[in-house]
Amino acid sequence: MSRLNPISEERKREIRNSIIKELKGFIFPAILLAIIAGLIIFVMQYQARPKEEEIIEVRAYAGDEQPIILENDDIKLEMDPLTTHFDITVKSTGKVWHSTAVDGANDAIAVNEEKGKLQSDFLLTYGTEAGLDVTLDTHTFSTENGVYEIETGDDYIKVDYSIGKISKEYIFPLAITEKNFDALMANLDQTDKSSVKGFYKLYDINKLGKKDNKEELLANYPLLETEPLYILRSPDDLRDVKKKMLQGYFEAAGYTYEDFLRDKEVNQREGVNTAPVFNATVIYRLEGKNLVVEVPFSGFDGKSEFPISKVSVLPYFGAGGLDEEGYMLVPEGGGSIINFNNGKSKQNLYYANVYGWDMAIERKDVVHSTQANLNLYGIAEGNDSFLCIIEGGSAYASITADVSGRNTNYNHVCAEYTMKARERYDLGANSNQDMYVYLEDLPQDESIIQRYTFIDSGSYVDMARDYRQYLMDKYPGYLTKNDDTSTPVNVQIVGAVDKVRQILGVPVSRPLALTTYKEAAGMIETLTSEGIDNLTVKYVGWCNGGVKQKILKNVRTIHALGSKKDLQALTDKANELGVDLYFDGITEYAFKSNLFNGFFSYTDAAKFLSRKRAELYEYSAITYVARDGLDSYFLLHPDRIAKTADKLIETAGKYNVGASFQDIGRDLSSDFYRKNYTSREDAMVQQSELLKNAKDGGTKIMINSGNSYAIPYADFIAEVDLKGSEYTILDGGVPFTQIALHGYVDYTGMPINVCGNDVEEVLYAVEYGAGLSFTLMDESSFTLQKTIYPEYYGADFSLWNDRMMSIYNTYNERLGHTFNQEIVDHQILTEDVSVTVYEDGTKAYVNYGYADYSVDGITVPARDYFVSK
Repeated sequence: MSRLNPISEERKREIRNSIIKELKGFIFPAILLAIIAGLIIFVMQYQARPKEEEIIEVRAYAGDEQPIILENDDIKLEMDPLTTHFDITVKSTGKVWHSTAVDGANDAIAVNEEKGKLQSDFLLTYGTEAGLDVTLDTHTFSTENGVYEIETGDDYIKVDYSIGKISKEYIFPLAITEKNFDALMANLDQTDKSSVKGFYKLYDINKLGKKDNKEELLANYPLLETEPLYILRSPDDLRDVKKKMLQGYFEAAGYTYEDFLRDKEVNQREGVNTAPVFNATVIYRLEGKNLVVEVPFSGFDGKSEFPISKVSVLPYFGAGGLDEEGYMLVPEGGGSIINFNNGKSKQNLYYANVYGWDMAIERKDVVHSTQANLNLYGIAEGNDSFLCIIEGGSAYASITADVSGRNTNYNHVCAEYTMKARERYDLGANSNQDMYVYLEDLPQDESIIQRYTFIDSGSYVDMARDYRQYLMDKYPGYLTKNDDTSTPVNVQIVGAVDKVRQILGVPVSRPLALTTYKEAAGMIETLTSEGIDNLTVKYVGWCNGGVKQKILKNVRTIHALGSKKDLQALTDKANELGVDLYFDGITEYAFKSNLFNGFFSYTDAAKFLSRKRAELYEYSAITYVARDGLDSYFLLHPDRIAKTADKLIETAGKYNVGASFQDIGRDLSSDFYRKNYTSREDAMVQQSELLKNAKDGGTKIMINSGNSYAIPYADFIAEVDLKGSEYTILDGGVPFTQIALHGYVDYTGMPINVCGNDVEEVLYAVEYGAGLSFTLMDESSFTLQKTIYPEYYGADFSLWNDRMMSIYNTYNERLGHTFNQEIVDHQILTEDVSVTVYEDGTKAYVNYGYADYSVDGITVPARDYFVSK
């Protein structure tokens, strides 16, 4: 029998160390598992907690039937307190504007739901997780049931609506404990106390009468088992006049809404109304010849399970019926009109997002993007009109308009506001339904504010003049007459684009020079020598990789375009020749950017409502989905936007040129970053302040498109969509914006040589009083082969120089003297012919048709224009 050798001390130490090492390997996983288990337990316990019920106070009107009046020297508002409808009388003309559709209750084609809207001063739409929208109107779901309150002051009327499927609720108890009842009665005199006691019966479970049904009483009032109760006699038979009287008695006794909610728990007789109920406040004020309507976000209340998705304020104000003549003004392009009763009820109604799409709302496909640059709409009837200017909440607004014959016999236009934005989630194979997530809370310091300005004229020209005066009053010192003596010409010079090249067999994107710094200087010199003396140049693709510019954390010139010395020589040449040169920059987005460029998408990109990074795509006009083969890009955080904008302004100042914002003043987006939410309205304020500070600091500013909040600070507005989308429901475009701005701010339409129809773009410029715009490059169009920039195929300067100068010389000879004048009139003579009139009597006739047109003793050639002085 062999004897085993004892284990040495060294071997024991090795075994012990090995065991300790193995145990250490389990420590981190064990800790991680413990943390996960703890989180699971916490979440389960959190979810198991009963959700505190949200209590929505229901209002009740307790006033009389006497009209409520606000009045000043210019206008008078008279409200019917039983409906909250009101009339506005303009004293200078006697014109009466109605807040709702006149006789809307008897509309011949409207169903009951539409009749309710016709009679309402406010519409509220709520949503559900399934994406279902339900619209409630204040006639059917508030005033008809008396669930509202009216407060008046020296200069205002405030209406607090409760909106929902509820009956009118009076603040007094249906059942109350004897102790609480006696305490309240002690506050009343003997007569009132006796009156109140006559409506109640005292019940004591130990002293019931022979006719009292004990089981039924206990089922309806469980508290009766422990203490005596005063219970209202025959509550179902009590008339409203008696209820109002009882409410008054209890209010005098000190009965509060909290007491009312407490006593509702005593009464189990009636079922609980689970239908959604909302509160909203509307405030009316008069300011001179203006009606100002405010809807504070702090006045909204409702259960979180029913998010408020949209609201409309005075949706049928000034609505025209079948027998009325007039038109609606909508902010499509420079402005468009929709005639009352135009017979186009089979066409789509008009709808446009004010300031375009919020890029922080994710889209899976894009069929058509709408954009209204102006935050207003209007109605004209006969020799009277009004403009509604959206002063608060315009960033959430969309303008909608419709004619009679579709849902109702009324023509109306209004603003619809997106309150709690939403995004759709695709649940995939787990569900055949989509789920929607909504913005959690509304910013409590914001308001919807609509200013109605009443005009003693039915002309859109006079409406535009009124808007110009409004801008000048709101932005004193920023809109001043210019001293132009010739046609403003904006030339967009394209510096570089990116092109993929093979380097050692590897595809690499590199800048492709289209116009070097030296070539740009030469181009400017050529154009001025040829006679363009009011030239403005926007240099795009001059830094940070080219047209698809990398984030402007730092500004890097492009080696293929030349040196910094060459860039300085370009700016010196422009200043020497008296040419306003602008460096163009992308400040809201990050293209082709990474850590090496100072961009980290997880911290620098804005967030979608879904909390994902705001990664964006270009969409196909054919398939409507994201285009294959094109890189995505990112929307930036507002603070990053401010920094990139400051960098552009700083660089422009360094070279003594202007700053051209490719996106600010055109694009406006929220940021749903959880820790620092920026509403779209906040973003608008930030953009306005940024432009104002730059302007005040001496930097010349150029913007594209021209959103209304940016216009006062712009020295030049490029790429204005003069005509807009020519929706079938529209009856014609009018230069509303241009009438307001002409002679004060220079602007141009789309670049004539790359817009697709150069003849028509020149005609637009004539009718709308615009300058001329061209996009040019020094290289041949063949250079752009195998790139993603076909929009520049027509930009070859050598091919377009002669044609450009021909267009300019004719245009400038005829109209160059008008650019320091106001437009004083505009008329649509036929479907194809219009005339624009200036201060000195110059008339510019435009004929879009294919046949000559004779008027006023002159002939306007087909597809051409004629100017008489």
